[in-house]
Amino acid sequence: MTVKLGVPSKGRLMEKTFDWFGRRGIGLRRTGSEREYAASVEGIDGLDLVLLSAGEIPRELSAGRIHLGVTGNDLVQEKLANWEQQARVLTGLGFGEANLIIAVPNAWVDVNTLEDLDAVSRAFRAVHGHRLRIATKYHRLVREFLRDQGVADYQLVDSQGATEGTVKNETAEAVADITSTGETLRANHLKILDDGLILRSQATLFKSRTAPLAGDERETMTALIDRLEIDREPL
Repeated sequence: MTVKLGVPSKGRLMEKTFDWFGRRGIGLRRTGSEREYAASVEGIDGLDLVLLSAGEIPRELSAGRIHLGVTGNDLVQEKLANWEQQARVLTGLGFGEANLIIAVPNAWVDVNTLEDLDAVSRAFRAVHGHRLRIATKYHRLVREFLRDQGVADYQLVDSQGATEGTVKNETAEAVADITSTGETLRANHLKILDDGLILRSQATLFKSRTAPLAGDERETMTALIDRLEIDREPL
């Protein structure tokens, strides 16, 4: 049996993950075309590399089909209810940094905080007859954040791409999305609320709490975590 490590299958996240492990003496690489998802590992025995989309990795960690996975902590917390019961953070990898935020139109000059958003959302419903719409793909995280902050009179509109453009296209009045530089928000005339930071995210190495570890697998996991110089208790 082998320890399975799930890594994003393409793009800069894959490349930077390979580099991160390579600097620690563990060589990860693709061995086929992008359609084959074949991969190899050098530098440690008993470790298999599984190439997946970043969005699939939380599910595979939860199901126990991979022992370790690299993905954004925003995806794990969004896709897994009670995620800490299913996966454990081993370490942040120091790249892929982005913030999940709430942004509103620049034209809303009197809306700068969540308290302001709560007030305008109540007024919006009274005037327009429907709730203020917030476009996002992070339904769980946004809903929990706004609940904790006491904002209630809104509806979430699903957006799986070009979220910042939904306000201009009049399919939403505000957005909750991941941003790293804020340039796309500014280009779409949106501003981040002063207290609108929901989550700081980065590429993170997670360990599944549900994947079983037999004797050989446990030895491989111990050797790997020692090589990576991160806390291995409890395995």
